[in-house]
Amino acid sequence: MNIVYWIIVGFVAGVLAKALVKGDRHEPKGCLFTIVLGICGSVATGFAMQLLGFTGQGGLIPTIIGATIGAVVLILLLRNLVK
Repeated sequence: MNIVYWIIVGFVAGVLAKALVKGDRHEPKGCLFTIVLGICGSVATGFAMQLLGFTGQGGLIPTIIGATIGAVVLILLLRNLVK
Protein backbone atom coordinates (compact mmCIF):
# COMPACT_ATOMS: atom_id res chain seq x y z
CA MET A 1 0.00 0.00 0.00
CA ASN A 2 2.93 2.32 0.64
CA ILE A 3 4.05 2.25 -3.02
CA VAL A 4 0.53 3.18 -4.13
CA TYR A 5 0.64 6.19 -1.77
CA TRP A 6 3.98 7.28 -3.28
CA ILE A 7 2.63 6.95 -6.82
CA ILE A 8 -0.52 8.95 -6.04
CA VAL A 9 1.37 11.69 -4.21
CA GLY A 10 4.01 11.75 -6.96
CA PHE A 11 1.42 12.07 -9.70
CA VAL A 12 -0.53 14.84 -7.98
CA ALA A 13 2.64 16.76 -7.09
CA GLY A 14 4.06 16.32 -10.59
CA VAL A 15 0.86 17.59 -12.21
CA LEU A 16 0.75 20.60 -9.88
CA ALA A 17 4.43 21.39 -10.47
CA LYS A 18 4.01 21.19 -14.24
CA ALA A 19 0.98 23.47 -13.99
CA LEU A 20 2.91 26.02 -11.90
CA VAL A 21 6.04 26.02 -14.08
CA LYS A 22 5.09 26.17 -17.73
CA GLY A 23 7.49 24.36 -20.00
CA ASP A 24 8.38 24.44 -23.65
CA ARG A 25 7.86 21.80 -26.30
CA HIS A 26 11.21 20.11 -25.76
CA GLU A 27 10.75 19.13 -22.10
CA PRO A 28 9.84 15.54 -21.26
CA LYS A 29 6.15 14.79 -20.96
CA GLY A 30 4.07 11.82 -19.98
CA CYS A 31 2.51 10.15 -17.01
CA LEU A 32 5.61 8.23 -15.93
CA PHE A 33 7.82 11.34 -16.03
CA THR A 34 5.21 13.24 -14.02
CA ILE A 35 5.10 10.53 -11.34
CA VAL A 36 8.89 10.30 -11.13
CA LEU A 37 9.17 14.09 -10.94
CA GLY A 38 6.71 14.22 -8.05
CA ILE A 39 8.35 11.35 -6.17
CA CYS A 40 11.81 12.92 -6.58
CA GLY A 41 10.42 16.24 -5.40
CA SER A 42 8.94 14.54 -2.36
CA VAL A 43 12.21 12.81 -1.51
CA ALA A 44 14.21 16.02 -1.97
CA THR A 45 11.83 18.04 0.19
CA GLY A 46 11.73 15.32 2.85
CA PHE A 47 15.53 15.25 2.98
CA ALA A 48 15.71 19.05 3.25
CA MET A 49 13.10 19.10 6.02
CA GLN A 50 15.04 16.48 7.99
CA LEU A 51 18.18 18.59 7.69
CA LEU A 52 16.23 21.55 9.07
CA GLY A 53 15.02 19.48 12.02
CA PHE A 54 11.41 18.80 11.02
CA THR A 55 10.85 15.07 11.51
CA GLY A 56 7.09 14.74 12.15
CA GLN A 57 4.55 13.21 9.83
CA GLY A 58 2.36 15.87 8.28
CA GLY A 59 -0.39 13.98 6.51
CA LEU A 60 -1.50 13.91 2.89
CA ILE A 61 -1.97 17.61 2.11
CA PRO A 62 1.36 18.83 3.61
CA THR A 63 3.10 15.95 1.84
CA ILE A 64 1.61 16.97 -1.52
CA ILE A 65 2.50 20.62 -0.92
CA GLY A 66 6.07 19.72 0.00
CA ALA A 67 6.42 17.35 -2.94
CA THR A 68 5.10 20.03 -5.29
CA ILE A 69 7.61 22.56 -3.99
CA GLY A 70 10.39 20.02 -4.42
CA ALA A 71 9.24 19.16 -7.94
CA VAL A 72 9.13 22.84 -8.94
CA VAL A 73 12.69 23.27 -7.65
CA LEU A 74 13.78 20.18 -9.60
CA ILE A 75 12.18 21.48 -12.81
CA LEU A 76 13.99 24.81 -12.43
CA LEU A 77 17.30 23.08 -11.65
CA LEU A 78 16.96 20.79 -14.66
CA ARG A 79 16.22 23.74 -16.94
CA ASN A 80 19.35 25.53 -15.77
CA LEU A 81 21.52 22.42 -16.16
CA VAL A 82 20.30 21.61 -19.66
CA LYS A 83 20.86 25.12 -21.07
